[in-house]
Amino acid sequence: MNKEKSNIVVWPSGRLDFSAGCLVMGILNVTPDSFSDGGDFLDVEKAVDRGIEMEKQGAAIIDIGAESTRPGAKAVGSKEQIERAIPVIEKLAPKIKIPISIDSKDYEVTRAAVEAGASIINDITSLADQRTANLAAKKKLPVILMHIQGNPETMQKEPYYENVVHEVLDYLLARAKAAEDAGIEKAKIFIDPGIGFGKNLEHNITLLKNLDIFVGTGYRVLLGTSRKKFIGTLTGRENPKERIFGTAATVALAVLASVSIVRVHDVAAMVDVVNVANVFSR
Repeated sequence: MNKEKSNIVVWPSGRLDFSAGCLVMGILNVTPDSFSDGGDFLDVEKAVDRGIEMEKQGAAIIDIGAESTRPGAKAVGSKEQIERAIPVIEKLAPKIKIPISIDSKDYEVTRAAVEAGASIINDITSLADQRTANLAAKKKLPVILMHIQGNPETMQKEPYYENVVHEVLDYLLARAKAAEDAGIEKAKIFIDPGIGFGKNLEHNITLLKNLDIFVGTGYRVLLGTSRKKFIGTLTGRENPKERIFGTAATVALAVLASVSIVRVHDVAAMVDVVNVANVFSR
């Protein structure tokens, strides 16, 4: 396989080209309570406009979530998630050329999103519901498998690891194998160490210092650090929307570690960071 082909992930309804290096995934939360942008894009038209804007700013993927997974967040039912997300996907998908991912652990939501035009599955439970794995395999869709300790409601209540890197890695490798066993191609499996999901400051820093270990697995890595609490702790910025420079530092670190996708809120700024860092990542 030549370099060009190995750098391109293709599926029936989309493609991602990594030949220039890391790509940017833009976050589009259609929720009232996400930690930094809750309520900003609850209106369908505002959400669609934001998705179009992110594509123009250089995002390679739009990631739509209808349930907050911030620390302490309570679960949202399938019906409510579908009512929030599906109208946005249906209107946005025909207006952009880049793929839409659905950020959900709920099979019914994921299935509805795929039917509406989403073509990447971003699951914080790493396809714990076998039906979601089967759906991805049947439709030949890429999947993002994330590590979480506990659940959003409980995950930040004294998280503990003997060795955070080894434990997160072992979990992700096991879930990736399960995904392959379900019929999902390795090239379409992305692993995400889950920064902030059942990790304290030290855990997050340790994972970021060891990104090369995750990249070295042969699976492409996605990293989501955007505006997170640990950046606020390190910078003293209490308002998540003021953590752009701290986020930029972690994005540059990710690119230099050969991470494939960074998931961010501030697309225009982080595209600049990625474009410059990509030059030095080879």
